[in-house]
Amino acid sequence: MGDGSMRLWWLTPWLIMLAGCQAAPSVLPAAEPRPAPECRWEAGDTPAPDWVRRALTALENEGFVVRHTALGLGLVSADRTQVLPAYGDFHDDWEGSGFYGGYGVGVGGGRGGFSTGLMIGFGGGVGSVTRDATRLERVSLVADADWVRLTRDIQVIDWRGDLRETRSASDADFCLRLRQVMTTTAAPAIGEGS
Repeated sequence: MGDGSMRLWWLTPWLIMLAGCQAAPSVLPAAEPRPAPECRWEAGDTPAPDWVRRALTALENEGFVVRHTALGLGLVSADRTQVLPAYGDFHDDWEGSGFYGGYGVGVGGGRGGFSTGLMIGFGGGVGSVTRDATRLERVSLVADADWVRLTRDIQVIDWRGDLRETRSASDADFCLRLRQVMTTTAAPAIGEGS
């Protein structure tokens, strides 16, 4: 065996391991739970821009803040937030609550003074106001000439900024209620540049 083949021999196990790392997943991620069938309906005679306009009105009436609209694409995205008081993990470290205190002995300044002290206290941190979580609800509507699709997801972010929950929330109740409002609401006039 020559020098070149000897070098390739010890590289072979590493190349096989690296090739295994490049394998594609057998299943792609999907929203769980899957959107309810009520979150997709036929557009009918209503053009896509009118669905967008109606969705804007319906979402704003539900307390959502519209973040993006594109009449040409038939797209609306909006979100709303809600503070969740006293939401927290029971294993959170509640530093600063309970008893605290200390004892000190020291040598003072001029003439060799000597001092002692004792401090005892009871109390806690600022309280649950700074430890409340935020519930973020995002909704998107996409409409074309044939179909209208509505999606919603919910995230809960704790007071540290850590994501605690995330789930698809495209459920039948929400989609039916919003669709009902959109079908009974006249589409307001919105400029094509929105």
